[in-house]
Amino acid sequence: MPVIPGASESASKNPAPDRLRWTILGLLFSITAINFIDRQTLSILAPKLKESVHFSSTEYGRIVACFQLGMMTAEFPMGMLMDRLGARFGFSFAVLWWSLATGLHAAARSVWSFAVLRFWMGTGECGNFSGGMKVVTRWFPEGERTLAIGIFNGGTMIGSVLAPPLIVALNQRFGWRAAFLVPAAFGIAWVICWRRIYRLPAAEERAGPGDEPPSMRSLELLRYPQTWALMLCRFLAGPVMQFYWYWMPDYLYNVRGMSLVAIGAFSWLPYLLGDAGSIGGGLAAGRLLSKGFTRSSARRITLGFGSVCCLGSLAVVAAPSAAWAIAIIGIVLFGYTFYSANFLASISDLFPATAVGRITGLTGVSGGLGGILFPLLTGYLVDHYSYAPAFTIAALLPLLGMGALFLLAPGLTPVAASSVRATTESTAAS
Repeated sequence: MPVIPGASESASKNPAPDRLRWTILGLLFSITAINFIDRQTLSILAPKLKESVHFSSTEYGRIVACFQLGMMTAEFPMGMLMDRLGARFGFSFAVLWWSLATGLHAAARSVWSFAVLRFWMGTGECGNFSGGMKVVTRWFPEGERTLAIGIFNGGTMIGSVLAPPLIVALNQRFGWRAAFLVPAAFGIAWVICWRRIYRLPAAEERAGPGDEPPSMRSLELLRYPQTWALMLCRFLAGPVMQFYWYWMPDYLYNVRGMSLVAIGAFSWLPYLLGDAGSIGGGLAAGRLLSKGFTRSSARRITLGFGSVCCLGSLAVVAAPSAAWAIAIIGIVLFGYTFYSANFLASISDLFPATAVGRITGLTGVSGGLGGILFPLLTGYLVDHYSYAPAFTIAALLPLLGMGALFLLAPGLTPVAASSVRATTESTAAS
């Protein structure tokens, strides 16, 4: 997909919109960080909640799976919301919706109440990436797009860095209920800022196609092999990061013998490396493209590098100490986010901007399905065997996801907007 003519010239002639787009990217980064503070709260408190609410690893796996079921259920509707009504309204609704669910965790008293609230929370949080992809495609030209995606995707890691010390401190000082209420308040405050700042780019400021109505029907998206390539890749690779978010505190607590305070003090370190990987993946892709590599070659290199780093999961259980385990996990997360930034960018490589929200939603559906199955499998493996098979599976999934992407979309050939319109018109005529 070529760079849209005039995009860079527009930015240089009018510095105000240029400042605005980086401010908007900062808002995307911050809400992604808040999103992942919300997600991490339950996993950080899980060792204590399992004792006070009395649930097993298998039941905890079911609670996590309910969150993923909520994500999977709402991914495509949220993508449609972003494509049809825009990111200003779509983000406002999604963040308020999931923040309310997050706050209500403070009133939960049983496994089932946590499960219902996690499902509800998932139906809102899935809008973060479809909305973020929509905004980045509108405001950033192709040469900067992977970096922009890497930066806002880096909010996942910063949220995960901030969550352990913040949640543990809130729990120690005010109790576990406050650890859910405070992040919910962050989300509400963010919506106020978003409503005051965000707007659509004017025609001369756009880095992507205009804000015309979607040029294809939603079902038409499933006719393209590129759609299935992206969906299968996320189905396979997506659960890896979720495995570390939801199970690392429990692993460090029950297997490595770390206290909850120690987990809060040290478990953020791998996520810091993960943030470096997300930004590094964006920079690496931009560098490769500027050196004349094709889009397909650049993605092969960056996804391949990330996959190799993820193989480090095989070494976690053999690490001689908790410190070494945390260090190896850091390498894995660096590789995974390097991989993730380029996978997300491949969505805008393959599809026009008018379909980005829904395609991201469809990949989220498949990723949600993987996210349901893997926690259930992990809970069973932990209760009946050990963490070792779960780490082994996590090591291999990104490599399998990359293989699926290039098998079904060999050259990452984009779906042209003109062919999409032609397909839609012929379908309508028939």
